Amino acid sequence: MRRMIITGLLALLLLGAGRAASAGEELIRLPTRSGVTQPFWVMNPAGPPVASVILFTSGPGLLGSERQPVLSGKNFLIRSRDKFAAAGFLVASVDGPSDHPEGLDEVFRSSDEHARDIAAVIAYLRQQAAVPVWLVGTSRGTISAANVAARLQSGGADGLVLTSSIVASNRNVGAIQGAVDVAAIAIPTLFVHNKDDACMVCPFAAVPSLLARFTHAPRKELIAVSGGSPPQSDPCEALSRHGYIGIEDEVVEKIAAWIKGA
Repeated sequence: MRRMIITGLLALLLLGAGRAASAGEELIRLPTRSGVTQPFWVMNPAGPPVASVILFTSGPGLLGSERQPVLSGKNFLIRSRDKFAAAGFLVASVDGPSDHPEGLDEVFRSSDEHARDIAAVIAYLRQQAAVPVWLVGTSRGTISAANVAARLQSGGADGLVLTSSIVASNRNVGAIQGAVDVAAIAIPTLFVHNKDDACMVCPFAAVPSLLARFTHAPRKELIAVSGGSPPQSDPCEALSRHGYIGIEDEVVEKIAAWIKGA
């Protein structure tokens, strides 16, 4: 299926849609950089959307759509995408672009190329619904979301949500403030963090200092939650307090309320 999407002077050719991962969900592939396509899954709310959200998963940032049209992953945002749709949001779950089939490292997550790919997704969503577009990242996905917010001063998103932010560094990943010019972010920014997050690169105690670096965000807030179901994975993986296991409804509800009140 091919479809032409025109947004102002931007013309994007839609390169087909795969079979849905769930009812009402569609795989979209947009051409972005030369020879590159950006896949993402779109889930529509039951009624007119109040806003659009772009979800950035953690780890390697892959959902499986480039190799087969099956959205996969236990990540907090991905397994909760239907909750965002139920709250009235048009939901885009972003996969890795076609030139990164093995995953997204920190260098790419903080790159101009990544921001350009997501600019096409933002333009697509604005063509679908004339509502605000928000970037929502979790864990390593917070680097992607913050990078897009910092780099797209024109044609960018309307707001940013960072959940389980990377606030410390180790040999595998660097902190957001080291990878992204967060002082350049000039859109409302919400931080969500579990006080009981045991991931070594996401200590809750360091989140306020990260928030303080967002000096140009017109509105910013930290929402702290606690508890959850007993962990079923490593402390830095999805089925732990880091991934809000057992309190997904509470966290999505708080995020939705903040976006709607922005």
